[in-house]
Amino acid sequence: MSVIAKNPILAGFYPDPTFLAVGDDYYIVNSTFSFFPGLPVLHSKDLAHWEQIGNILDRDSQLPLKNSGHSRGLFAPVIRYHEGKYYAICTNVSHGNNFIVVADSIEGPWSEPYYLEDADGIDPSLFFDDDGRCYYCGTHPNPDGVKYNGDWYIYVKELDLKTMKLVGEHKNVWNGSMRNVIWPEGPHIYKKDGYYYIMHAEGGTGPDHCVTICRSKSVWGPYENYPKNPILTHRHLGKDYPIQYVGHGDIIETSNGEWYMVMLAVRPLEGYTTMGRETFLAKVTWEDGWPVVNPGVGMLTDEVEIDLPEWNPLTDPNSYTSRTKGFTMPPFGDKKYDFSKMEKLGHEFLLLRNPKDKMYELSNDGLKLNYDAKTIIDEDEVSFVSIRQQHHYFDVTTELAVDSLKNNYAAGITVLQNNLYNIRIEAKNEMINAVLCQDGKDELIGSVAINEVVKDNVVKLTISIDGLIAKMYAGDKSLGEASVKNLSTEVAGGFVGCVIGLYATANGTCTQDYATFKSLEYVVKK
Repeated sequence: MSVIAKNPILAGFYPDPTFLAVGDDYYIVNSTFSFFPGLPVLHSKDLAHWEQIGNILDRDSQLPLKNSGHSRGLFAPVIRYHEGKYYAICTNVSHGNNFIVVADSIEGPWSEPYYLEDADGIDPSLFFDDDGRCYYCGTHPNPDGVKYNGDWYIYVKELDLKTMKLVGEHKNVWNGSMRNVIWPEGPHIYKKDGYYYIMHAEGGTGPDHCVTICRSKSVWGPYENYPKNPILTHRHLGKDYPIQYVGHGDIIETSNGEWYMVMLAVRPLEGYTTMGRETFLAKVTWEDGWPVVNPGVGMLTDEVEIDLPEWNPLTDPNSYTSRTKGFTMPPFGDKKYDFSKMEKLGHEFLLLRNPKDKMYELSNDGLKLNYDAKTIIDEDEVSFVSIRQQHHYFDVTTELAVDSLKNNYAAGITVLQNNLYNIRIEAKNEMINAVLCQDGKDELIGSVAINEVVKDNVVKLTISIDGLIAKMYAGDKSLGEASVKNLSTEVAGGFVGCVIGLYATANGTCTQDYATFKSLEYVVKK
């Protein structure tokens, strides 16, 4: 039996994937930058169908994010398993730098962070050798002095698992497969047939991104370069190729002996990337002691045939999705949330930075968001609840209770790339306004009086995305349209993809009042 996985296997803002196989269970963890909770855990049994079973960092004490920009916070996690325990290692570039958390169950709870001294740089990884020793592998600036932007080295040091401290020799082992390479990063160590392999990314996480590899008979090196590097890239396929930025890979061996790689890539439209970096899958074979990605093709494919029995979390009674009665929706397809029937937000919801204790509550009335003093353009703890954008064509709708609106306060729905680049429909001072925010400057697209569109004490707000055009509606009234090119990585910069958010602000005033959202609906159009 086999199953077909369709790429991307995780659509939307799922960057920097790390891959883990434990028996017949497979896991992916992704970066979340300044969103909270941090590091989603996705689970599968067939590599084609996935469910989210939690977030590794779900407490403020684990994940300080105060005043972090959208593309700061958590970079490039790695998840590994050793002797009954799960280990996740990551970098919080805003607070504390490199750290490890540990759990007895993949579903948590996870420990408080063990911050690592003498672990400079970013993109840490862990490798457990056959003798039980554990090694830290990371990246940092060239110790002899950075000669150009991106002149970094990969280094190795032993980790004492009892003390969670780096010990012994600190050795720089590799600085990339090509002369003057930039940003050798995201390194992972594997051991196969007596060789230690370091697989890593090069070229920066943009158009020149790639996956390369080297090997050695000793974890300390010297490492030999694979003469056929890079083993995967799309940088030679031209700017119009539909999948770009391919790199940052991690590999696993399945229970039946097949090898697969996950990696990040983007799907731009007309050169603009609005969904951020997504997770893709490829098959790997080994020839002459080296990995070959998608043999005979050499690039990512739309589909990947996997020699595993098909599995569906929606129908398997033992899946996390079934056991929790759909508490968290699978990371694909339409999503419909009736907040009045929810006791908690599912694992797929993203908040910004460290939300305040009473930022929101769920009740029979719906989702009640506090009118916080901070606005959506502040780099602070704002009242904001979101899900990922996962398609180029979709409608997103919310119903906002009119009796929860207050003069001079604003509440609404947004497609947001970051605090400086977003589109919004918001209710304020008896009007519904459509707003385009570019570089922190708001432009009014259109308005309508609330009393013209209210129905049963509710106003319906809709953002309809058709590729790079957003059309905005209040009830059945058009508020105009705007380009969303400015919501792309190419314009807004950074590392994140767009999210669909609900928000409320009192515009500088501290209040105990709440805006009430009845529902949120995300419908794919094609």
